[in-house]
Amino acid sequence: MKKIVLLLIAGMMSLSITAQDKKAGILFENDVVDYGEVAHGSDGVRTFKFENTGDDVLIIARVYSTCGCTVPKKPEAPIQPGETGVIEVKYDTKRVGPIRKTITVYSNASQVPHTLKIKGIVLPEATGDGK
Repeated sequence: MKKIVLLLIAGMMSLSITAQDKKAGILFENDVVDYGEVAHGSDGVRTFKFENTGDDVLIIARVYSTCGCTVPKKPEAPIQPGETGVIEVKYDTKRVGPIRKTITVYSNASQVPHTLKIKGIVLPEATGDGK
């Protein structure tokens, strides 16, 4: 009888340890989005696609950028294991010049935040005089 009780306790402990090992994972298709050359005032929305590679739900807790000219938008719903999601980034294309910004993603997949980057250049507004 003691052996059966000990086996049951050991089995329950191994189940609880296994349940604690579940973890979300995040894998981005690309860590960098290159806008290339974009026209002044054009559409500045781009996306970072990712997958939950873990065996627990993925929750994107917070996403922020290095300046107010870049506005990231995180998914509100949890991402189930094996499912994909998108972080949308909108850059203000009325700011002429080079684009070099960093987006930081906090999630339950890791203690360390994931860093994404956007780059490119916004061309000056066309004057319409043929120059």
